[in-house]
Amino acid sequence: MSSPPSSPPSSRRPAGVPESGNAKYAVIAIVLLLGAGGLYAWRSASNRTEVPAPSPSVPVADSTPTNPKLEDIPLPPPVEEKPEAGPPPRIVYVPSGGCEAKCTGASPPELVQALQVRGQQTRRCYNSALAQDSSLKGHVTIAVRIAPNGNLCSANILSNDMGSAGVAACAANIFRANSSYPAPHGGCAEVNVPLAFVPQGQ
Repeated sequence: MSSPPSSPPSSRRPAGVPESGNAKYAVIAIVLLLGAGGLYAWRSASNRTEVPAPSPSVPVADSTPTNPKLEDIPLPPPVEEKPEAGPPPRIVYVPSGGCEAKCTGASPPELVQALQVRGQQTRRCYNSALAQDSSLKGHVTIAVRIAPNGNLCSANILSNDMGSAGVAACAANIFRANSSYPAPHGGCAEVNVPLAFVPQGQ
């Protein structure tokens, strides 16, 4: 008895088993996808490593251009307020020229008269000393030097025979108190002013 003829093999593959031709393409596609994904991941990682880490915030100096000449100049120190100590001292300007050399100028009458007035004012120096010593008397000579413009250069004691230095110093200061006199003629002038101090009625 002959066996029944075997059924021809089915041309269909079991479910879940890919055909041999399609499997090859599927594997290639998966490999390409994996390669593309790896390349993308590698590029992303390399970009992240190139980006520097954020540094802590540091205040940046103003980049506005400045003028170094003005900025480099230090500020002046604060003005110190000083308490007022009364009015400032009075300054009398006396030119230095005209009295260094030998004086050869002539004394006009108005200069002689001004020196006589000063000589009469020295009497109060003597009267003040006479109240302390009634026997005090003598002569004092004051050498007065006047600049060409009339300014006083000096007034010094030339001689004193009365034995009281106080009277002579007081007399010299009377002449020094006037810083300007009538101008002499022809340059500076040096005038010796004799003063006689004796009690009234002698």
